[in-house]
Amino acid sequence: MDTILIVDDEKNYPLILSAVLQDEGFETLTANSGQEALEVLDHSDVDLVLTDMKMPKMDGIELLQRIKSQNPELPIIMMTAYGTVEKAVEAMQKGAYSYILKPFDNEQMILYVNKALDMYRVVKENRQLRSAVESRYSFGNLIGKSKPMQDIFETIRKVAPSSATVLIEGASGTGKELVAKSIHFNSPRRNQPFVAVNCSALAETLLESELFGHEKGAFTGAISMKKGRFELADQGTLFLDEIGELSPSLQVKLLRVLQEKVFERVGGMRPISVNIRLIAATNKSLKEEIQKGHFREDLFYRLNVVHVVLPSLAERLEDLRPLIAHFIEKYAEERHGVTPVTRVDKEVERLFFDYSWPGNVRELENVIERAMVMCPGDTIQIEDLPTDFRKNISKNNLLKLEDIEPGATLYETLAFVEKTMILNALKKADFIQSRAAALLGIGKSGLNQKLKKYGIDVSEFAENIE
Repeated sequence: MDTILIVDDEKNYPLILSAVLQDEGFETLTANSGQEALEVLDHSDVDLVLTDMKMPKMDGIELLQRIKSQNPELPIIMMTAYGTVEKAVEAMQKGAYSYILKPFDNEQMILYVNKALDMYRVVKENRQLRSAVESRYSFGNLIGKSKPMQDIFETIRKVAPSSATVLIEGASGTGKELVAKSIHFNSPRRNQPFVAVNCSALAETLLESELFGHEKGAFTGAISMKKGRFELADQGTLFLDEIGELSPSLQVKLLRVLQEKVFERVGGMRPISVNIRLIAATNKSLKEEIQKGHFREDLFYRLNVVHVVLPSLAERLEDLRPLIAHFIEKYAEERHGVTPVTRVDKEVERLFFDYSWPGNVRELENVIERAMVMCPGDTIQIEDLPTDFRKNISKNNLLKLEDIEPGATLYETLAFVEKTMILNALKKADFIQSRAAALLGIGKSGLNQKLKKYGIDVSEFAENIE
């Protein structure tokens, strides 16, 4: 719903115009001076300003200039009497959308208003398009050649053209918001807003106002009307992250919006209808939360039209090398005047493959970013890795070097390490030899030779492994 601010120093005039515009389906705000109009704009989302030219203290020209300095794209229509046409032309030169002569009939005024709003919608759509192109969320920031990631890419391709609600589950750091953005930017809504809300970041009362907006005076501190995220996402996508943290009362209100497609602002009585695509994400199992009585089953089924489960990084270690390359490229521009980092040392790579990555892709990105700050050359070495990460590596060391027999020779020690790494790689690769070879950085024929060398029967090993 478009919101129009009407500014006129004649007390009754804004009220009369409001009634006419509200009959046409617009929402209106009013102000009786330029300063009051600026205060309204500071706290309200407005799509068009309809202002008188001649006002005391701050006239229409000054108000126009003040508004344009803050929001150059917001359309402004000047209302002027015949004797001030020259001032209206001046206003056009300074950025007004148009002017209309008083007295005017209602149909003429509505025609001007609709044209201005149509223009503003195009401006906003172009802005969203530029943002979409710059963000490059097609699949650019989703890296993965592994089977689990390829399955997710295929799901995105299938679900994006629809308006189906999507529920994304995955541990923290697996890339849930990237998936949501990929769905949005591959959909017909790509040029419309993508609005994200973290449901765990705000208290219940604040979150309700953030989602649904509020009317002026709805609560202490509500000095003006504010549109919520549902309205701001109209025609686009609303992404609710950490949906499992919603309170029971907000779960009820969200369920009503999904069922009836309408809501009211906090403190409001008028139903507001919006057209959005909802994508929700959680790092919890909502089915378990339902069993605990923490989440509504009916809301779960409303959200779970399409279900996407993101694997942990430990479950898709085949993607480790392309992810490393991606993050090195991403942070390369920050190394001004320093030797470009192009790769990680083989020993660092082995440590990465042997680590459990509890923080998932986000942890890997953090490690690479910090290592590139410390790295003096073109190759990230072990000493460039963050100290706390190196401590975690030692705690997660899967080689279990303490199991080496005391007095073992160098050859026996190296053989133990090599065999252990092969067994670990086979586990991580679900005993698929080509994937295990890729994890080890060797060819499949090389792996076959080592399997024979150590007498490892993959089929028997897979059956007996715990």
